[in-house]
Amino acid sequence: MTTLKAEKRTLDIKAKKLRREGYVTGNVFGREMKASVPVKMEKAAAERLLKTCRKGSQLILDLEGETLDVLIKDIEFNPVKGQIDEIDFQALVSNEKVHSVAEVYLLNHDKVAAGVVQQKLHEIAFKALPSALVEKVEIDVGDMKVGDTIKVRDLAIAKDKDVDLMTDLDADVVTVFEVHAAPAEASEETEEKAEA
Repeated sequence: MTTLKAEKRTLDIKAKKLRREGYVTGNVFGREMKASVPVKMEKAAAERLLKTCRKGSQLILDLEGETLDVLIKDIEFNPVKGQIDEIDFQALVSNEKVHSVAEVYLLNHDKVAAGVVQQKLHEIAFKALPSALVEKVEIDVGDMKVGDTIKVRDLAIAKDKDVDLMTDLDADVVTVFEVHAAPAEASEETEEKAEA
């Protein structure tokens, strides 16, 4: 499992100042913790982490020598600066179910010969014990045809007895629809009417 080093931070130094100094800020919270703990991580380490982990990923947080089994609960990006500002973690308890999300990834998108693939859900919410957490759901759409739809109930995660889905089982995840091109004549007529 991936490990990320973090340090406790005091709130007398503003998060903006820490970010300018090359840190990403965050918080660690959990049922067995008395209070949430403000933390800071080196920006480079946080960027490396997010190349392989995302919201809903489980990892080990090395907090000044104390190791915590945590879940990435939230990631805050600064779109203007194109950088990570904050990452929040939930400390896991082995016998307690936690709310999490699994990101949906479509595979073989380019093999769909006819129609347009439309992804309607990008993450699936669920509750599970730390040992049963699911980070991502991969869907092979290569054999899908126009009119095909995959619903949440069709996915392996919906059949996993250790996972309690929070997302509606009847929600569409991905569908393939036909491309409708407007006839050229109709658009010309509309233009003529508009000019008159």
